[in-house]
Amino acid sequence: QTQQLLFSIKTESQIGNECTDANARYCGKCIQAGAKCGWCKDPDFLKQGETVSSRCDEVQSLVKRGCVEAMIENPKGDKKVLKNKAVTNRKKGAEKLKPEDITQIQPQKLSLTLRSGQPQSFELKFKRAEDYPIDLYYLMDLSYSMKDDLENVKNLGTSLMLEMSKITSDFRIGFGSFVEKTVMPYISTTPAKLLNPCTGDQNCTSPFSYKNVLKLTNDGKRFNTLVGQQHISGNLDSPEGGFDAIMQVAVCGDHIGWRNVTRLLVFSTDAGFHFAGDGKLGGIVLPNDGKCHLENNVYTMSHYYDYPSIAHLVQKLSDNNIQTIFAVTEEFQPVYQELKNLIPKSAVGTLSANSSNVINLIIDAYNSLSSEVILENSKLPEGVTIAYTSRCKNGVVSKGENGRKCSNISIGDEVTFNISVTSKGCPKQGKPETIKIKPLGFTEEVEITLNFICECECHNDAIKNSELCHFGNGTYECGACKCNDGRVGRQCECSSNDVATEDMDRTCRKDNGTDICSNNGECVCGTCECKKRDNPEERYSGQYCECDNFNCDRSGNKLCGGHGSCECRVCVCDPMWTGSACDCSLDNSTCMASNKQMCNGRGKCECGTCKCDDPKFQGPTCETCPTCPGVCAEHKECVQCRAFGTGEKKDKCKEECDDFTLIKVRDRDKLPQPNDASYPVMHCKERDANDCWFYYTFAVNNDTKKEVHVVETLDCPSGPDIIPIVAGVVAGIVLIGLALLLIWKLLMIIHDRREFAKFEKEKMNAKWDTGENPIYKSAVTTVINPKYEGK
Repeated sequence: QTQQLLFSIKTESQIGNECTDANARYCGKCIQAGAKCGWCKDPDFLKQGETVSSRCDEVQSLVKRGCVEAMIENPKGDKKVLKNKAVTNRKKGAEKLKPEDITQIQPQKLSLTLRSGQPQSFELKFKRAEDYPIDLYYLMDLSYSMKDDLENVKNLGTSLMLEMSKITSDFRIGFGSFVEKTVMPYISTTPAKLLNPCTGDQNCTSPFSYKNVLKLTNDGKRFNTLVGQQHISGNLDSPEGGFDAIMQVAVCGDHIGWRNVTRLLVFSTDAGFHFAGDGKLGGIVLPNDGKCHLENNVYTMSHYYDYPSIAHLVQKLSDNNIQTIFAVTEEFQPVYQELKNLIPKSAVGTLSANSSNVINLIIDAYNSLSSEVILENSKLPEGVTIAYTSRCKNGVVSKGENGRKCSNISIGDEVTFNISVTSKGCPKQGKPETIKIKPLGFTEEVEITLNFICECECHNDAIKNSELCHFGNGTYECGACKCNDGRVGRQCECSSNDVATEDMDRTCRKDNGTDICSNNGECVCGTCECKKRDNPEERYSGQYCECDNFNCDRSGNKLCGGHGSCECRVCVCDPMWTGSACDCSLDNSTCMASNKQMCNGRGKCECGTCKCDDPKFQGPTCETCPTCPGVCAEHKECVQCRAFGTGEKKDKCKEECDDFTLIKVRDRDKLPQPNDASYPVMHCKERDANDCWFYYTFAVNNDTKKEVHVVETLDCPSGPDIIPIVAGVVAGIVLIGLALLLIWKLLMIIHDRREFAKFEKEKMNAKWDTGENPIYKSAVTTVINPKYEGK
């Protein structure tokens, strides 16, 4: 157990900190090691043998080592709000505002000064504005299978304008159509099919990739008119070229007429889609460049560039704040549901043959998209991290990835996000960086300028080629020399080529011994630089690194008893303490007894503790006598209430009986015996109100603490056992009866024998006439008939 304890103590003491582990030789590197790191710029701070990197440590440790706070470089990060326009509190029907005058996010611009490892936080407020303008662009598949749907869309303009007026007073609508790339094998390139791709007597328009039919407008009738003039076209394969059209709608803002308002794109189709790589079937290998290629509102480069990838589309839709609504037939719902999961701020609805259902689909999808706000940030500089915590409706708090969003937000609701930005280290350039945070699907954003603290303030006062650094061989900065290339030493006094010569090593040996720097350091430029310990609180020092601050005497497992400091392996005690381990107190107040006598007049005060003359007296002031008469009766009630919960003090046991340690044992043999303990033990036997005996011992241990060992079971007199008593009585009665019968029988036998003997005796003495027995009468009687004459 002792070895385990020493191992655990050693393991804990070997845990260093990020400041000392950085081995920083100048201030700038030190403050980048961590938020708790400071640099002592006091020129006289270092002790002999300590390295320049010893100036870098946790601030509390530097103060403890003697560096005043005014000489510690410990810069702090900062936050400044540069633009903080309040969110708009505007209701529908109020004075109409321009889109750029409506604010839904606050603040709009701020500057953060980042210190490595020290996060800077700010609150971002979002509020959905009332009557916010909406731009909606309807992008429709005009392949032959969409013929019925085109008829429904022809009257969509005015109906949708009417319904959307219930949401916003500033609504604009546009229309575009797409079919497929105009190359084989997507369409037939025969001259007749290029003019009319449909079969039979169907009259269809020539195939095309994408057309911008109507720029965004608030004229619903014009929408109906232009859409009514559109004709169905056709292609060969089932998937359509919708991704080409979406890309052009997203990047051709001037042609479409997008404003900085809510942007909705309704994508209507009854088929799947081609994506990046499918263009190779038509011999198209160039990746989509994500640029606008509209001429006369027609996409002209479909035969030149491949379809865009899904990731490319996600980027462009996000960059241009466009929210997508996929209106597709029930057959392709699963496909577009998967696509929705890849495109943030998108929704999927079922396309039907009724124009009113299309309007409901658009309104429901808009309400679903606008009720959720999701924050995203631009690319972060190297080493910078960002964390979000959302505070949504009804007090819901989320962190991590869920901390980026809030759901079920109604118009006029306000939510807040706590955003924390942290930098680790300093970017290579060290120049300010700009990042942006915005809610997906909204044009507003927060612009954040990041400034990095890469150097200390004292760096500005640096003296290049200072005479303090050995005739100008280094820059004197923040109390230390920062050596030029090729120079080493605390004052840059040596060349890096000459640091390991025999002459220099000789000056690092104490008393001309064999050990360089006492085996506790390295000889650099003829001077010992002591090595560091794993525990930053432990240090070697001295001209030959012969001193340390961790090999002094200990008391109570504490260095110098916790009442002094270890300097060169010798304890320097605090005032009122003495001894090799500073474990002897010079304060006699702890020896004063309650009667104001030193050690109760029965001992001497040594190192703040009484040494009692009479061994039967114990305690810190020689006032405790565990073997004196009356100690058992004195502690009876407290032992009774704590061990058995009975007695007169059971209701106030905790208040009056907590001055001793109670230890329960099973039986009396387990109680401490006087010969076994190194201190006097008093054996006690007491009786409670129920005439039960309990046994315990009272003692004061070597730590002057009272100890009571008590037998955990009471010794109570047992009551009469009825069954044996009854059985005994019954058995006794039976036995007595049997005995009386035997006695009676014996007496009768004796009496009969006596009578028989008497009879025999009289019989022997009797003399009878032997002729005839007078008593005898014959049993035969003879009768003679008088009439009988003997004939």
